[in-house]
Amino acid sequence: MYVSITGVENNKDVYINQSYRKENGKTSSRIFRKLGKLNELLRQFDGDFDAMMVWAKSEAEKDTAEYNAKTCDVSVSLSRKAYIPKNEERCFQIGYLFLQKLCTELKIDAICRKISKRHKYTYDLGAILTDLIYARILSPSSRLSSFSYCKTLLEPPKYELPNVYRALSVMAEESDLIQEELYKNSNFVHPRNKKVLYYDCTNYYFEIEQEDELRRYGKSKEHRPNPIVTMGLFMDADGIPLAFDIFPGNQNEQTTLKPLESKVIKDFGCSEFIFCSDAGLGSRANRRFNSLANRSYVITQSLKKMRKEEREIALKPTQFKKPGFDKWIDISTLDESAPEVYETIYYKEIPVVNGNMDETVIVTYSPKYKAYQKRIREQQISRAMKMIEQPGRKRKSKNQNDPARFIKTTNVTNDGEIAEKKVCELDSDKIRDEEKYDGFYAVITNLEGDIGGILKINRQRWEIEENFRIMKTDFEARPVYVRREDRIKAHFLTCYISLLVYRLLEKKVGNNYTCNEILSTLRSMQVTLLSKESGYIPSYKRTVLTDDLHKAFGFHTDYEFISKSAMRSIIKSTKTEEGKK
Repeated sequence: MYVSITGVENNKDVYINQSYRKENGKTSSRIFRKLGKLNELLRQFDGDFDAMMVWAKSEAEKDTAEYNAKTCDVSVSLSRKAYIPKNEERCFQIGYLFLQKLCTELKIDAICRKISKRHKYTYDLGAILTDLIYARILSPSSRLSSFSYCKTLLEPPKYELPNVYRALSVMAEESDLIQEELYKNSNFVHPRNKKVLYYDCTNYYFEIEQEDELRRYGKSKEHRPNPIVTMGLFMDADGIPLAFDIFPGNQNEQTTLKPLESKVIKDFGCSEFIFCSDAGLGSRANRRFNSLANRSYVITQSLKKMRKEEREIALKPTQFKKPGFDKWIDISTLDESAPEVYETIYYKEIPVVNGNMDETVIVTYSPKYKAYQKRIREQQISRAMKMIEQPGRKRKSKNQNDPARFIKTTNVTNDGEIAEKKVCELDSDKIRDEEKYDGFYAVITNLEGDIGGILKINRQRWEIEENFRIMKTDFEARPVYVRREDRIKAHFLTCYISLLVYRLLEKKVGNNYTCNEILSTLRSMQVTLLSKESGYIPSYKRTVLTDDLHKAFGFHTDYEFISKSAMRSIIKSTKTEEGKK
């Protein structure tokens, strides 16, 4: 209901009007209640028109609430003898409506319309792409299973399965355009923080034996003996994905940075930023590239791989500082049992010159981090001892965290002859060598100034690792169920867009919930159709999270009963951009 003022000058009336739908389906309005003459009401409010309108609108809200309370009760006639219609879907997924609202705000339909001018196809690319996003987030599986799952949405697909596979080829070809447009549009959903850009790589295995141009044998992060592809991902300072690309599995990760970063600089308009990455991607060439123009970098530095003289300076306990203080500290004299000392991170700066590059290595020391590393190593030593006690067990070390690295094997000799038996024991030298680095951490940068700010930039790298974990685990980006190179690229594009949509949804609800809480809630949100003539009842648990979702997105599906017309209005609202209703 709303307030209206009608009449001629000096004889105007103030009414509360009600909108309604006629029998022919058209909307109209009617007078619900007269509030009084405008002049008389103004005298009651000392001529203050705005104050009078505030009161009138509050009256309209009261009338709306009272009317809804009287008319919202519904009665449904059900028979204990009548069967439900055969093959009729009666349970529908509605968690996708929140994702649909975000896809609308990202203008995915407009992007697909732009793509349609460059290709000849008759299917609805926008519907296919958004359905693939919903399925990837809510029920990740193969394209066939995703198509079947989308039939349980309130709006089932109007396209056929073969159209999905054809659309994948178009999506792969237009991947750069889609990413560029999504970046621009996402700024209207959540302003992008591009002061710091994070980059990292991961790889995905394929359960095949024969490699091809894209799926190649390489160093798998999961130590799988299968061909892999490499994904490079850029993330902004708020943890929201920015851009991605995939590369052959045998390509050196360091060489993946420049092509993708050049695209971000050129197409996304990101020219001034701090580049942050781990040591594996911080080659000298990549650091030099990110020292050009107005760019700078903060990159993890491996202490073990530093030059000997620089490493000795880094590990020397003197000349450390406490943030905010200029006094030199010898960390070997610290009482690390004191709570304040235990929680403090100490640092020292080491200027280094690499050719014509002036850089600074910032070495930090944390008693808390030292205790953590010691605890982890003690657990690994314990596992190594159990491996020694079990004859015949494989003891070859695969990576830097494998307990087998603490086992050394020596050949037992007898009168100069090598015996067949080998003796395994703990490698004390290896353990002492690792203990030297406990509590230490380092980054290399060309920035000057605020040390705390530089260290804070590096600490946020965990979010890009979480992005990979969400894609691999929660969105089940592996195994990949397609084989053609273009469709493989489209698969990862779908995973990337799903991650973008999920991260934006996280921001909408205030970063107050875990990934598991959000996904399990969305996946559980269903409604049950009572009858074709009546409407739906929610079949999910109302929680604080569902309340926050409804509040953030501006619609409610948590009423005891939702009429079919009300549900149509909800669906329409998820397809309408703010300000264009």
